[in-house]
Amino acid sequence: MPRGETDGGTEGPCTEGPYAEGPALAPETLLLKRHFTADNLPQVRAQVEDTAAAAGLTGVRLGEFTLAVSEIATNAVEHAGGQGHLELRRLPTELECRITDHGPGFTPTLPDLLPGLTSNCPGRGLWLAHLVTDRLTVTTDGAEAGSTVTLAMRLG
Repeated sequence: MPRGETDGGTEGPCTEGPYAEGPALAPETLLLKRHFTADNLPQVRAQVEDTAAAAGLTGVRLGEFTLAVSEIATNAVEHAGGQGHLELRRLPTELECRITDHGPGFTPTLPDLLPGLTSNCPGRGLWLAHLVTDRLTVTTDGAEAGSTVTLAMRLG
């Protein structure tokens, strides 16, 4: 399936506002809204990259943002029931992505140093996303409530 297309029944790119900065730019513009599973995660990654580029991220920052979103979405698939929901927004000074799942929830611990490279040391994806983004927050409502990870990169 070509980039930018959706796979029947899922939501695709939004056109609710301009990508460029200017007086007409709303304080918050929804750019992409997608449900994802392991089956469509590669297409969602490509859509995030294309949408982030159109919103103004370039070069290394674009790659880092795409990697961070991919890591968090993969965590939702692997640890929270095999699916999640992604919303990508353009804010006045940054690009923000919220990934929500309905897994068991967790208490995040973001280590300052690279976690060990053994299989009994989880958390490298969350650590990496925290390292390369300008802002990362995790919220959870407790057991069985799921989690929301919000990550953002400054534009410009």
